[in-house]
Amino acid sequence: MVSAPAIARDASILGALRGLLVELRDRNPFYAAKLRPIDRPPLPSSLSDFAARFPFTTKAELVEDQAAHPPYGTAHSEPRERFTRCHQTSGTTGAPLRWLDTPESWAAMTEDWVEVLRQAGVQAQDRILFAFSFGPFLGFWLAFEAGLRMGALCIPGGGMGTALRARVLLENGCTVLCCTPTYALHLAEVLRSEGLDPLDSQVRLVVVAGEPGGSLPATRKRLAEAWPGARVFDHHGMTEVGPVTYDDPRHPGNLVILERSFYPEVVHPETGHPLPEGSTGELVLTTLRRRACPLLRYRTGDLVRLVRTPSGATLEGGILGRTDDMVVIRGVNVYPSAIEQLIREFPEVSEYRVTLDQLSALPELSIEIEAPTSIASLVSQRLQSTLALRIPVESVPVGSLPRFELKAKRWRRIR
Repeated sequence: MVSAPAIARDASILGALRGLLVELRDRNPFYAAKLRPIDRPPLPSSLSDFAARFPFTTKAELVEDQAAHPPYGTAHSEPRERFTRCHQTSGTTGAPLRWLDTPESWAAMTEDWVEVLRQAGVQAQDRILFAFSFGPFLGFWLAFEAGLRMGALCIPGGGMGTALRARVLLENGCTVLCCTPTYALHLAEVLRSEGLDPLDSQVRLVVVAGEPGGSLPATRKRLAEAWPGARVFDHHGMTEVGPVTYDDPRHPGNLVILERSFYPEVVHPETGHPLPEGSTGELVLTTLRRRACPLLRYRTGDLVRLVRTPSGATLEGGILGRTDDMVVIRGVNVYPSAIEQLIREFPEVSEYRVTLDQLSALPELSIEIEAPTSIASLVSQRLQSTLALRIPVESVPVGSLPRFELKAKRWRRIR
């Protein structure tokens, strides 16, 4: 039997979706064209009716729309002069998207980041270092404004090398560090190379985003070891949808969806059919409060397992992988997150790189690690026992592999 709170929740979501659809039909040229073929009635009678009759949105469609109507496309529900913010996606899986926001849509997303920081335990007396470039990506721009709104001292780390950021962290007595998981590990590494120790810092909280590593147990463990005594707190979002989740305080490693701002669905990556709760599938999001630049049933490409917990709609284990990242090696499905989880179990590995060779009919993987040769042999054995694949692992000198400030690009493809 469906509980009364669940019935009330679904009714509230349905009302929000119906209101959004009216706006899309009347004010959004991109969606007006997409929704025109929908059979009557024009609005959904239930959430299942919404899933059955209303179309997905894909990144490819948005890229095509922006190419046809440069530079920003037509997926907007406000006049162009109302928009005051422009950010863009990283373009790691295709052409970048430019995404616009009005003051109202930006404020709604800032409120969501305030909730992320509140759940993390950030307080007004904290001093937060934002160790990223403040470039065109959405990144931590919202987090910076959320920290200001909470009354914390917010220190921008853009335009600095890692050694300078390390000194800024210590000299300002920063208590919170915001960056990618990869960069948090690198910053701790540089501190030690400078003859310092993360223990000398006052960092009590490391908020990570931009990569799935913050939800991987082995990577979380490495982060906790790199910043002794600090709590690791994960978050995920996307430029085109905004901040989506925060680390479940009751069950770290799970991500709780900000349901006031999103209606989440999970569908089969190939068929698009809805999947029951607890199944692994592709996360689909409809934005409920970013109304000036909304997205309807947006296929994120993230593989998740959505369950209902006391905390709310939860992604169990965080982001499990990406539909477009999976490679098939000798009949075995391999995800980058699985490789990272296995490699991060070895504390001797400071960095790694994966090469996917697609020159022949049968793709092959090889891995370089910054670690002794003996560790390379152990990593190879661990990969074989877990994935049933023999993957060559080569030891390379420490410091010879690239370091990354934003999203790490540890996979290179030879086509």
